[in-house]
Amino acid sequence: MRNPVGVAVVGCGYWGANYLRVFNELPGATLVAACDQRADRLQEVARRFPGVAVTPHLEEALAMEGVDVVVVATAATTHFDVTRACLDAGKHVLVEKPLTTESSDAAALGVLAEAKSLVLMVGHTFVYNSGIRKVKEYLDGGADQIYYLYARRTNLGPIRQDVNALWDLASHDISIFNYLVGGPPEWVSAVGVKVLRNCREDVGFVSLGYRNNIVGHIHVSWADPHKTREVVVVGSERRIVFDDMNGLEQVRVFEKGVRVAATEPAAFGDLQLYIRDGDILSPHLQPSEPLKSQCRHFLECVTEPHAPLTGAREGQYVVNALEAIHRSIALQGAPVRVERRAIPRRRHPERRQPVGTNGVLSHLPIERRISLRVRTADRRSRVAPDASWPRVVFNGEGRNEMISAGNGSGLPGAPPKSPALVPSLRQ
Repeated sequence: MRNPVGVAVVGCGYWGANYLRVFNELPGATLVAACDQRADRLQEVARRFPGVAVTPHLEEALAMEGVDVVVVATAATTHFDVTRACLDAGKHVLVEKPLTTESSDAAALGVLAEAKSLVLMVGHTFVYNSGIRKVKEYLDGGADQIYYLYARRTNLGPIRQDVNALWDLASHDISIFNYLVGGPPEWVSAVGVKVLRNCREDVGFVSLGYRNNIVGHIHVSWADPHKTREVVVVGSERRIVFDDMNGLEQVRVFEKGVRVAATEPAAFGDLQLYIRDGDILSPHLQPSEPLKSQCRHFLECVTEPHAPLTGAREGQYVVNALEAIHRSIALQGAPVRVERRAIPRRRHPERRQPVGTNGVLSHLPIERRISLRVRTADRRSRVAPDASWPRVVFNGEGRNEMISAGNGSGLPGAPPKSPALVPSLRQ
């Protein structure tokens, strides 16, 4: 690998412009090309970064001499097509979250990258935030048992046109939870509403079940005037708060907790609880820009090389959870198992395969069990979600039944893919 590494950025919207700035500042990289279908964006790139080649055609950008890696900052629904084209061209790829909008596509990209010995990394930027790293440091450095986590991510927009609020916002917190807990969720339960009366959920509430009976909860909204970016971890020894909106005390550690005594109880049902009451700390954080830390890590993975912290597997875990969330929304909040098996690459990657059957938790009481084979159709030909949501009703005889509104042709939430290889880039 040459030094400095040649970088092409595909998608020059909000995040693409930030990637251009960061890679222009990193000493181990040199900007070679920028690609976008919008002429005004390319003109702005040419003005800010003289010497960087600009083109509206992905094929031209990938064929330019000196391009070693590609940053994909396009609309989420195009990530699969654009990333696959980059990998096929032999380029290492850093793709914005989510990796794809279908778990089978995420698995296919991971297999393709591994087969070609290429780095495929997903831009879950908050994992590279010094505050989140500090929270992880506390969790890994002590005997603290995590009880539960919760997160809030709200603001007035910005409302996206390609995915709903859960795919846009909850993906951040799912990646954070997975990083802090050390693995993906096993089940989810979610509800979403369209308070702004558009075709996508703009408010969502998600519960996630992790191993060791750890529970997480996420609230996201495009319709809340109070901007919040908060993650809280409650454990046996302490409560840790990450508040991205607090510039002075981004992380606060409350050295307080409660746990069950390890000794045998004196009588049946008699438990001893130890309550710990300590200090409130605000640890020092090394000043850093998360996006720059992420891009530096990507360059290290390409040049050294080693596996990225947020690689294809971690990206697929997030997509798996998001798919399960939307199956749960279609079932009006019923718990749904999260797929964890690696899905083999399809023989014909251009064909879209249905999600398949939903996995409702088998350990629930009989009165709450629901058996439903979810009918799916090609995502590009789905009807409006309102016309296809199945509804759960209690029949008064101790069991739930499914009734379907409309023609039941698909699930809400996950957006259709764009047939265009290079989309109208809006990120």
